[in-house]
Amino acid sequence: MANHKSAIKRIRQTKTRNAKNRLQHKTTRNAIKTLKETTSKKEAEKLFTNVTSLLDKLAKNNIIHKNKSANLKSKLSKHVNGLKTVKKSKPKAKAKSS
Repeated sequence: MANHKSAIKRIRQTKTRNAKNRLQHKTTRNAIKTLKETTSKKEAEKLFTNVTSLLDKLAKNNIIHKNKSANLKSKLSKHVNGLKTVKKSKPKAKAKSS
């Protein structure tokens, strides 16, 4: 157990920071999971901007490494770009055979 006032304060600060970092990291992981499960391109693009922002914040605060953030964003962008847009197609007119 810490004996100095400053050490006791440091322990308190570390606990609160750790809790905050874990919450941010878990929130980001859940957002990534929902993005991966999305099949709609329009919805995925909207989620992608949010997830990218979350990843950038984690990398900026050294919660995750900046290269890990870049790799995740790359994989997710490939996923989003691979989704097909749902278009409402008109029924094609049948050619008359004579």
